[in-house]
Order: sequence, then structure tokens, then C-alpha cells
Amino acid sequence: MSTRPVRLGPRSVAALALVSVTGVMAFGWPLLADSASGLAHSQDAPWLFAALLPMLLAVVVATIADTGLDAKAIAMLGVLAAAGAALRPLGAGTAGIEPMFFLLVLSGRVLGPGFGFVLGSVAMFASALLTGGVGPWMPFQMLTMGWVSMGAGLLPGSDRLRGRRELVMLAAYGAVAAVLYGVIMNLQGWPYIAGMASGVSFVPGDPLDQNLARYIAYCLATSLGWDLPRAVVTVILTFTLGGTILKALRRATRRAAFDVPATFRPSSPPPPP
Repeated sequence: MSTRPVRLGPRSVAALALVSVTGVMAFGWPLLADSASGLAHSQDAPWLFAALLPMLLAVVVATIADTGLDAKAIAMLGVLAAAGAALRPLGAGTAGIEPMFFLLVLSGRVLGPGFGFVLGSVAMFASALLTGGVGPWMPFQMLTMGWVSMGAGLLPGSDRLRGRRELVMLAAYGAVAAVLYGVIMNLQGWPYIAGMASGVSFVPGDPLDQNLARYIAYCLATSLGWDLPRAVVTVILTFTLGGTILKALRRATRRAAFDVPATFRPSSPPPPP
């Protein structure tokens, strides 16, 4: 039987859907913007960034309202977020080597999609503070990492699949998610980078298929050398450490008994003298 410290209640599902739809729009609007639109100017981008952060916080607030998010779940969230944030600087600036990915994938797998989204966002926020990576890109990183960890919680067989087959599934998911993370994050800066070759530059108002072709060429030319090492590191760490970490997370979740409500019974009267 699986245990979900942060379940997806109706309010948290609504908040998560809202932030996800807004995130998709914020990432993808350049592909649909008309050349005469004000959205085609990079100075409008900070408004989109500023709208994402409070929405990410709204997911946490809605989750607390739905499930209570007791002290045990908050403590586990803090520990795992701190561990993920501490892992990120180990590969910072080194060809996309980011060991935090595998931990967030494993955590989302064991602890569920609701906890996974909150954990991915909080871990990325903490790592940005730790590494000095605070900037207009940070809410997008938080959102994308939340999707990565949430997706692991939505994988099938959480109650039955164990052992080597589970590690193979998680490694495959982690590799795909590590590459997609880079592909999605490229949309954040691609429309505003000037001076590139015309074959990979964003052209406001051009047909969608032409801009998509340029975007694919841009990803292949600029970020694939970072995305593939990130995927390889995630696969290696999942196979070497994944089994041990999955067992530790499941054991901690069972002992914490997140789903058991606290009850209080009156103390027995003292025996007569």
C-alpha cells in the first residue's frame, strides 16, 4: 500500500491546473505571437515571470488547505528539498551534470505527484538561493522541475512494481525528463537572444512550423550537449543508488504514518489508594 504525504485534493488540483496552464502559455506564447503584438518585445517578459511565482505558492497553500500537510510531511519536504538543493552545486557549470534530478524523480515516485510538484519547486528555489542563480528564469525552473517530479509520481505501478523493473522505468523516465527539462527551459530565453544565425533565431509572426523548425535546430545546436549528460548522470545514479534510496524513502514514509490521523484519549483515572 502506497502512502502519499501530500495528496491531490480538489483545490490543489485546481491550483496545479491553473499554474500549469499559465506556465504552458508563458513558455509557448512566442510561437503564436504576431509580429505587431506587444508580446513580441522582450521587456514584456518580466511580467510573465512575476505572475508564475505567486501561483506556485498558491499550489502549496491549496495543498495545505486540502490535506493539512502536517509537521511530518513538512519536515520530509524540508529535508528532501535541502538535499536536492545541496546536490545541484556539485555539477554546476559542468556540461549539464545535475545530480539533483535523480533524487527528485525517486522522491516523486515514492511520495506522490502532489508532494512531487511541491518538492521540485521548493528544491529548485532553494538551489537558486544557494548557487546565486536568482533571476527572471527562476520561476520557470521551479515550474519545470515541479513537472519533472510530479510526473514521476504519476508513473504506473506505484503499489506493485518493485526491483529491477521499477529502476528501469525510473531511469528511462529520468532520462527523458532530463532532456525535456532542457528543451522546455530553452523556450524561456530563445525568443530574446539576439544576434544568432537566422537558421535558429526566433522570428515573431512567422508560421508556427517554421519557428518550430528553428527552435529544434536551436536546441540541437546549443543545449543538447548539456541535456544528454544530465540524462546519462540521472540514469547512472538511478541504477547505482536508486534501490537503496527507494527503500529508505518507503521505510521513512511507513514509519511517519502520514495517513494515520492523530487521536487523543483521556488518561485513565489513578487507581484508588
